[in-house]
Amino acid sequence: MNTAALAFIAFLIVQRLAELVIARRNTARLLARGAVEHGTGHYPLIVALHTAWLAAIAIFGVDEAIQPFWLILFIVLQALRVWVLMTLGSRWTTRVIVLDEPLVLGGPFRFLRHPNYTVVVCEIFVAPMVLGLFWVAIVFSVLNAAVLTIRLRVEEGALRPLRRAD
Repeated sequence: MNTAALAFIAFLIVQRLAELVIARRNTARLLARGAVEHGTGHYPLIVALHTAWLAAIAIFGVDEAIQPFWLILFIVLQALRVWVLMTLGSRWTTRVIVLDEPLVLGGPFRFLRHPNYTVVVCEIFVAPMVLGLFWVAIVFSVLNAAVLTIRLRVEEGALRPLRRAD
């Protein structure tokens, strides 16, 4: 077993679990404020995809060497991830939850309509590449694209009334 690979895999798992805790807390608070959840039917697909992605990285990457270029790119993505989370603050969640308030348009949202999904698309590819798992990067990028197509349709539909208000 490669210690560096284990540390990277542990980081991914701890990060995702911490995000689930934050997302659950934010979801409860948003719903308590009158927010509405949209597209609950596709959420289990997202959970299954990310769980399988992490499992594939953990199973097949444990003996692999860290690829420095991809690790640097992954670190850059983490900075972007933090920027998105800090910009959304208590409005960030893993679900599509819409609050009847103006959309967040600052931070990375000045440049991209969906910066969080942009980061996730990149991470789905880059994280396995840190361990040289090209096939995991490709397979899960394709699967993520399929699920993200559903997710974006749901989110755009849910946000459409708020976009018209701006």
